[in-house]
Amino acid sequence: MSVKPEHYDVIRRPIITEKSNQQYAYSTVVFEVPINAAKPEIKEAVEALYGVKVKSINTMIVKGKFKRFGNRTQGYRRSIKKAYVSLQDGHMIDTRKVL
Repeated sequence: MSVKPEHYDVIRRPIITEKSNQQYAYSTVVFEVPINAAKPEIKEAVEALYGVKVKSINTMIVKGKFKRFGNRTQGYRRSIKKAYVSLQDGHMIDTRKVL
């Protein structure tokens, strides 16, 4: 499958946290994707960009938290959508090369 410029718009960045590193042991990688991205688009982008086979995808929208910036300024952080991508057996993405 060839890489298209649209694939880089679907996969924004990998999410590297303690929880996502624990999921990596189960062949699951976490990515930040646009709010309006659908599962088939995410699957196509991951398979094209990293050359792996995707077993399943779970998505969740994380609402932006209320935050105070200084003494009187306040607002909300932006909402993001996470995609938990489970890979088939024998396929791995090296998270050190993803960054």
